[in-house]
Parts: sequence; structure tokens; C-alpha cells
Amino acid sequence: MIFSLSERVNNFPPLPRCVPLKPCFYQDIAVEIPEQHQLLVRRVYYLWILYSVTLVVNLVSCVAWWAGGGSGANFGLALVWLLLFSPCSYVCWFRPLYKALRADSSFNFMAFFFIFAAQFVLTVIQAVGISGWGACGWIAAVLFFSSNVGAAVVMLLSAVMFTVVAVFMALLSLSQVHRLYRGGGGSLQQAKDEWSSGVWRSAPVRDASFQAISGAGSTLPQYPVAVPSYPSNTQW
Repeated sequence: MIFSLSERVNNFPPLPRCVPLKPCFYQDIAVEIPEQHQLLVRRVYYLWILYSVTLVVNLVSCVAWWAGGGSGANFGLALVWLLLFSPCSYVCWFRPLYKALRADSSFNFMAFFFIFAAQFVLTVIQAVGISGWGACGWIAAVLFFSSNVGAAVVMLLSAVMFTVVAVFMALLSLSQVHRLYRGGGGSLQQAKDEWSSGVWRSAPVRDASFQAISGAGSTLPQYPVAVPSYPSNTQW
């Protein structure tokens, strides 16, 4: 597949025209991702959306927690988690997986594994609900039943959603992507080699920069023609 720079107009996040900001990324799963891996990428994308929605629900739960007599610090931390982790999770683990399957990049696979594993641990902590972390998990919700039943019920919704996200992260994303990567012969050494050689950088952007400097005609940058040699994920 060949994409010209004029066709690659950033389209994510989709913003209304009245907002004076422009999208930061180009994303088109149907065009950029090999067909046999599109379902996997979409499911991880939906997982990111679910996690972002969970952070919103957690913020509402912390409002109920605060209104029921809890600490207002939890609301402040929940707001920080929402503003920080919603965009950062997209950039730091969804985009690496997207680029890994788009261009068969071991480096981006490794970036996904390490960052996503850290995100999984954090989500488990949020599901547990340690007091003072700004997360309405199980411990915080169950203990608050003795203070305010209504607020505790709202907090339980956040605990359930954090648990569901953690399960999906472990079973439907981390393990499946790892199986896909190892099944295709990927390894940590390949990621190191890509880092050392600089191959991990975006090929289209690098080629475009070289052509702009060298004046090498109007040749447009291309994505690798070869489809990543990973086994199909049809068992999903």
C-alpha cells in the first residue's frame, strides 16, 4: 500500500471545527493495518476507550465518595488520573501496537509490552482500591458501606469497571499480543537491533525528510510492502 503525504492528514482525535486545535495523529485501521490483524488492533483500541470511560466513572464515584464524607483528595487524584492517563495510554501503548503491526516493528512491540504491563499493574491497584490513591476500588467501596450506602454503591460501579479492564488487559490484549509476537519469531534482540540501527523510526517520515533535503523528485514515501509475518488471530 502506498500513501502520499497529502493523503495522510491527521484525523485523530476527531475534533469539532469550532475547537482551535487540530488532530495529532493519523489513524485508519482499515487502510494501514494488515487485514488479518485489524480485529486485534480494533479490540485494543476499544479497550483504550473502555479504560478512558472507566476513569470518567471513577471521577464520578470519587465525587459520591467525597459527598458521602470521604476525602476530597481522592477526587483531585481521580481528576489527575483522567487528564493524564486517558491521553497517555493512547500515545504510550495503543500507538506502539498500532505502529508495530503496521510496519512489523519489534521495537514498537517491546514498547507496547513494557508500558502496557505497567498500565496493567496500575489498573489492578486501582481495582483493589487502596485509600488515598484516587481510585474507587473494591476495598474503598466495601469499607464505605458502613458510612454511606448510596455512595458505596456508586463506588462499586467503578470497582467493577476497573476489574473488567484489568481482565481484558491480561487475557484479551497482553497475552494475545505476546502470543502473536512470539509466534512470528519476534524477540528482544530484534528490538535492540532496531534501536541500534534506527529502523524503529517512522519510515515514511524519514524518507520524506530525506527527499525534502536532497530534492529527490516527487517520489512519495511508502510503507513496507511486506505484510508482518505473524500468525492470524482468527481464534478470537
